[in-house]
Amino acid sequence: MPTNPFRKQIPDTMVETNNKNIEITFWGTRGTLPVSGKPFARTGGSTNCIEVTCGDHTIIIDAGTGIRELGSKLVANKPKQKTHLLLTHAHYDHVEGIPFFAPFFMEDNDINIVCGNLDGARNTKELIKNLMKPPYFPVGPEVFMANIQYNTIEENAVFNISDDIRIITAPLNHPGGSTAYRIEYSGKSYTCITDTEHVVGKQDENVLKLIDNTDLFSYDCSLLDAEMDDFQGYGHSTFEEGMRLANTAGAKAMLASHHMPFRNDDDLDHIEKAMAKQNPEFKVAREGMKIIL
Repeated sequence: MPTNPFRKQIPDTMVETNNKNIEITFWGTRGTLPVSGKPFARTGGSTNCIEVTCGDHTIIIDAGTGIRELGSKLVANKPKQKTHLLLTHAHYDHVEGIPFFAPFFMEDNDINIVCGNLDGARNTKELIKNLMKPPYFPVGPEVFMANIQYNTIEENAVFNISDDIRIITAPLNHPGGSTAYRIEYSGKSYTCITDTEHVVGKQDENVLKLIDNTDLFSYDCSLLDAEMDDFQGYGHSTFEEGMRLANTAGAKAMLASHHMPFRNDDDLDHIEKAMAKQNPEFKVAREGMKIIL
């Protein structure tokens, strides 16, 4: 029987939390492609991956390169579990870690993969098969040993993954499609809004509804308002728009995420200072950051 080639024992450094808390851990906050080197060390260089723990349930949003280390942590500490992987979309920086996610190679693991309808794939299962095939990858998802369910959701789907965890979704303005997720648990909420392009001067009603009075949301802050003209049609937004949306919707806290590869630590420090002038609860998401709601 094949063994898991990606398993690595990593001690759990997570803080113990009350079962009624939502705990959010950022394993990757970069967009487009990973980066490395001293100029990026404080923010991290891995691409998009967020772990959300609600009681005994593990929810993962996106599977960029950050999911590899998360997977190693999961199998080291809890080899048999049920995991929910929510994909916003299938651009490389959100799925490139899928073949290296250790729980896929663990028998008796139950993994539920969820994604919305995307251009170029009929359903979520086809999406994963297309990602892992020659000439792009040597083996297909048939090498996975876990029990995997593939679910394709419609626009604005609302579903429960347990009696007390509700997921609310909304479509975003991104080439090929993208889905935003709001996770509600124990009277609290965390919302992930990534890969969306705002229309200058017109706030996105889908986003406003999803972040209404949310305890925390992370937002696609790839660009600056001053850069929008140069990136029309790329499907990304700005930290300034994120703050405007937060103020309109009454969101309690915001994290700027999906950092462009040309944005170094000093650049992001500057953005964070600009955000803090308006609200000290507006910050930059960095790899390794843990937040408890």
